[in-house]
Amino acid sequence: MNNRLPYILIALALVLMTAYSSVFIVNQRQQAIVVRFGEIKDVKSEPGLYFKLPFAFMDADRVQYVERQALRFDLDNIRVQVSGGKFYEVDAFVVYKIADARRFRETVSGDRESAESRLRTRLDASLRRVYGLRGFESALSDERASMMREVRADLKTDAESLGLNIEDVRIRRTDLTQEVSQQTFERMKAERLAEAELIRARGNEKGQTRRAVADRQVVEFVAEAQRDSEILRGQGEAERTAVFADAFARDPQFFEFYRSMTAYDQAIGSPDTTLVLSPDSEFFRYFNSSDGAAEPPAAQPATGN
Repeated sequence: MNNRLPYILIALALVLMTAYSSVFIVNQRQQAIVVRFGEIKDVKSEPGLYFKLPFAFMDADRVQYVERQALRFDLDNIRVQVSGGKFYEVDAFVVYKIADARRFRETVSGDRESAESRLRTRLDASLRRVYGLRGFESALSDERASMMREVRADLKTDAESLGLNIEDVRIRRTDLTQEVSQQTFERMKAERLAEAELIRARGNEKGQTRRAVADRQVVEFVAEAQRDSEILRGQGEAERTAVFADAFARDPQFFEFYRSMTAYDQAIGSPDTTLVLSPDSEFFRYFNSSDGAAEPPAAQPATGN
């Protein structure tokens, strides 16, 4: 019995190895391609436990797993030229699924990198074509969705030939290149400066118009004020003359006295005034009377013929 134990253990190990190499498990995120002697025997797309021929090292059934969920690859810094002749840098990405695992195995041996490399080339050409037919503003407007549908349609044929299904194509970034960005900045700067000059010119024009209106109004106000003042001054002079005339008519002697006092005030009111007059001058007639009454002028002697 002891001599048979090693053989039993070896047989048991072989059975376990055979059983282990005869089953494989497919989860919900995978697809399994069963390859027998270099040819695709079967494709398992549903999750579960499956059986195959053991001993893959003898080129019997081998299992290759490929993804079942949506996959993505990016294409960065694509230099595209729009219809206006300017260049822009675009970043895009593609979401796809392996829809036909058998064809995917037959065309690229189930290698994702090879499949994505072929799709990148096609995506690059499609983006250049779509952008080349439009202006830069289209990528920033509602037309962007239709542009992406065109790119997706361009990729569809190549993707199907690889066993892939394109789920979505999106643009992550669309930027000006450095030289175009500088040109755009200079153009925008020139436009803003021109707009500022236009606004400044309009402001100066309005300012001059308002200043002219204000100056005209000032002249009109001053003229009206001078007119009114002259009218009032004339009315005052007329009233003054009337008052003086009424006063003279009531008391001629007082009026003469008042006028003489006014003449004295105007003539000798300043300390720097010097008068050279005769003592018996008519100017001092009110100073020669003790009661302040004016002395009548002396009679001139009669002269005979």
